[in-house]
Amino acid sequence: MPFAIHLLGLAVFAQGTSEFMLSGLVSGIAGDLGVSIPAVGHLTSAFAVGMVVGAPLMAILSRRFSRRGALLAFLVTFLAVHVTGALTTSFAVLLATRVVGALANAGFLAVALITAADLAGPHAKGRATSALLGGVTVACVAGVPAGALLGEVWGWRSAFWAVALLSLPALAAIAWAVPAGPPDSVGPDAAGPDDARPSVLGELRALRSPRLRLTLLLGALVNGATFCTFTYLEPLVTRVTGLGSDWVPVVLALFGIGSFAGVSLAGRVADVRPLPLLVGGSCALLGGWALFAVTAAHPAATVVLVLVLGALSFGVGATLISQVLYAASEAPTLAGGFATAAFNVGGALGPWCGGLVLSAGLGHRAPVWVSALLVGVALAVGGTALARRRRATAPAPSVPSFRGSGRCGGAPPRP
Repeated sequence: MPFAIHLLGLAVFAQGTSEFMLSGLVSGIAGDLGVSIPAVGHLTSAFAVGMVVGAPLMAILSRRFSRRGALLAFLVTFLAVHVTGALTTSFAVLLATRVVGALANAGFLAVALITAADLAGPHAKGRATSALLGGVTVACVAGVPAGALLGEVWGWRSAFWAVALLSLPALAAIAWAVPAGPPDSVGPDAAGPDDARPSVLGELRALRSPRLRLTLLLGALVNGATFCTFTYLEPLVTRVTGLGSDWVPVVLALFGIGSFAGVSLAGRVADVRPLPLLVGGSCALLGGWALFAVTAAHPAATVVLVLVLGALSFGVGATLISQVLYAASEAPTLAGGFATAAFNVGGALGPWCGGLVLSAGLGHRAPVWVSALLVGVALAVGGTALARRRRATAPAPSVPSFRGSGRCGGAPPRP
């Protein structure tokens, strides 16, 4: 992989830390700003909604600028809103900063995905996606637990300051490593000087592809399952499993270690055998979420399953994102926006569903059962589509011909 892809992953690390760190700060934010735990969960949903809306819009906006210029502008905006979030005493303002930060994050990730895919070459989109999303998983391993630890020691605001500081070296790295030049001219897939880029409407027509729409839907469902439990992992660990608050960073780190392993392994397989990985991984996810819901009161089971489910969730999720890039070949600029939007539809759906069952008084295990349900729906939808495709491509059964045999209406034999 080109070194520039790994440097893009550094910025994704800072942004992933911001996106996921609220799972370790839920109680602190709720107590400081005087809101409920489900309300704090809506901060995650708002971030995801901003990314869903912002991914295609920011990808369209980025067409006017060089890839490097667009990446730097999005990252500067992201840094500024985290400074604002660290200073505010208003939940409404904090909510607004999450939305604006999500728009900037969405634009950055949409451009970074297609930049990484172009730099890696036309047949290594899975590896490029995994390398880039490695920044997200490292955020789970180090950034999110560190944010939770900062929240415990110095309050939740210190985690926002840390994200802003992390963005500074990422800015310098992108300015140094990502090639300058006109839009869509960074790698071997880039359009040459005589090639016309598709129009925005032309790229949006790629959404008519059944394969692309199915992959986007499956990505949203699987990622929704991940975020549904992950957003409310801290109260689950402390109030159901019975572990102390000092265990929360450890559990979050285990989830991150698992996710890093899952993304790394998926990157080796996603370009050559995506279907077995997706089917097997999704079946294991369904069983894993159900088992976690049943055994959440047991510390040993929680520790093991958090690690395993992190690997499965991000392995399957990263593979689906890379498949979006393959399926959206007619949308070279918006492909990253489509993938980012699908990933974050799930990021909005999951916490919202988890908040609903928590508000209904169904207990802190309920989001885990919702995760199992969402994966079950993904398997049902994907299995149905696969069965239909196989029936449509199956050869017609061979029918013996009786022409000239004198039977079944054929012409009688000549004497």
